Amino acid sequence: MGKRTETYVDTSALIAFADRSDSYHVLFRRLFSDPPDLVTSTLVTAEGHGWFLKRYDRGRALQFLSLIEDLKPLRLLAVGPDEHAGGVRLLRKFSDQDLSLTDAVGLHLMKVHEISKCWSTDRHLGLTGASLAIDES
Repeated sequence: MGKRTETYVDTSALIAFADRSDSYHVLFRRLFSDPPDLVTSTLVTAEGHGWFLKRYDRGRALQFLSLIEDLKPLRLLAVGPDEHAGGVRLLRKFSDQDLSLTDAVGLHLMKVHEISKCWSTDRHLGLTGASLAIDES
């Protein structure tokens, strides 16, 4: 039996799924209704929490964290010094792009974990060749 393919989930996909006002909400509601094995990072979780805190309030930010905790099958990857360094290397490599550190670490994690699919509304997450859900819908 072959290895089940994982999909990397970026902050933008999680926001689109959780926020009905997002223009990609319908797409990500459909994708999350029957998800493959999913992977994200602790930076994505922090970025999403901060987005809901700034855009809405503490309650919505905590609801976002509950969504992450309850989302199955989602594997949360810690970001340590090696992942951080890999992200910084990619920021330097793609210095002509407006990449955030969260995005660069995501690109690094996709490479290290051999993940070729990404759920994101951010085209930067396709810089290293990952296929984006928004291009396949």
